[in-house]
Amino acid sequence: MPISHVADMAFERLSRLASIPTLLLVAATWISSLAQASAQSLIRDPDIEHGLRELAFPLLRAAGLNTNRVRIFVVNDSTFNAFVIDYNAIYLNYGLILSSESPEMLQAVIAHEAAHIANGHPARRAENLRAAQRNAQFGTALALITALAGGGEAAAGIAVGTSSSALRSFLGHTRAEEAAADRSAASYLRWAGISPSGMVNLHRKFAGQELLTTYNQDPYMRSHPTSRERLRAAEAFLEEFGDQATRSANADYWFARIKGKLSAFLRAPGWTLRRAAEENHQDIRLMREASAYHQNRNLSQARKAINAALQLRPDDPFYYELKGQILLENRQVKDAIEAYGAAVEMAPHDALILAGYGRALLADDQTKEALKALEKARARDYRNLRLMQDLGVAYAQLGNNGMASAVTAEKYALQGRLADAGIHAKRAVAQLPEGSPGWQRAQDVLIASERAEKNKRRRK
Repeated sequence: MPISHVADMAFERLSRLASIPTLLLVAATWISSLAQASAQSLIRDPDIEHGLRELAFPLLRAAGLNTNRVRIFVVNDSTFNAFVIDYNAIYLNYGLILSSESPEMLQAVIAHEAAHIANGHPARRAENLRAAQRNAQFGTALALITALAGGGEAAAGIAVGTSSSALRSFLGHTRAEEAAADRSAASYLRWAGISPSGMVNLHRKFAGQELLTTYNQDPYMRSHPTSRERLRAAEAFLEEFGDQATRSANADYWFARIKGKLSAFLRAPGWTLRRAAEENHQDIRLMREASAYHQNRNLSQARKAINAALQLRPDDPFYYELKGQILLENRQVKDAIEAYGAAVEMAPHDALILAGYGRALLADDQTKEALKALEKARARDYRNLRLMQDLGVAYAQLGNNGMASAVTAEKYALQGRLADAGIHAKRAVAQLPEGSPGWQRAQDVLIASERAEKNKRRRK
């Protein structure tokens, strides 16, 4: 269904190579002119992100990563892809999630991306990129940026007609890292007690999607080893170590819930209502129906369905969050605040739930209380653009124009719009007390904006 019809999920513009504060100052100075071309939107939903954490937890632990630090995000992209750009997040395209046939297949992808983080590949890729750029023409540099963000095949297309030696060298390093990540991922699956058959099935799916034969492909112009190579390696691992894993009811449940929530808001309501009965978990079926009825603007049926789901899972904060979202978008503000309040009580540290609660309070003109919830959410999650917008409104309504400008600057920076970010950052720096947290955040954005402008003038 068209994105404009999506109600529950927040689709947020985000540059793949710009985040605050980890990558913004490093990457924005040379990527800002290309930010809009590489921008992606994130699908932010607390239910889905919690489910992904459930699937990822044993793998992150097996990889020796901090399970509280590494986040899993869904990208609004229908292609079968996943990527990492730093040490704090794994990005999965929604097309990959909906195309995955089992939790083990999706967990194999997560294990592979976790291996990139554990093996230190983001830093090495950035250094390899800088080294290649020193000898690359602009077209090749653009291709390298695309490859770094996960689009190896697109990178090859961009590089046509340019000097390709730098790109071939960079992707040669990348292919070696991909093979190493596959080996590490297989070990993580084994240590976590997850069937490696998911990895085998994953590579079979990759192989089935290849449009060109291996004779027509230049392996050095690809960011990954060929699918046949990866499939043979996965099959060899399975043959060597066998499959002693038992099915996880928890993984099966959250996999079904993630896919059910995504499909309910990305597909037409009629499709969801026709297919919901196929769902084995009754509460997920009811959640999908509530989502579909909500999109059809049928509040009474949506409310009935989500209340029935809550009867089955009365301590589920994410169903309360969905209820709050449905009510708020139907202007039932008081009831929405009550539903969000219940969700916050059950999950007081979930940034997306806090942001929704703050939004409901803001709609009820409880601005001071809204600001408290929104600031708590911002402290836990700086990637939420809708939250930034609500924060700006709350600060402005309370007369704190300096902080309103600061969060607006951050919002534009996350979108890759560094020129606009710089304008608001200057306003914030002029109005906020020097050295205050808000002033420092605005100063960081201003520095990134000025560096980007200098690089832009240098290229002309």
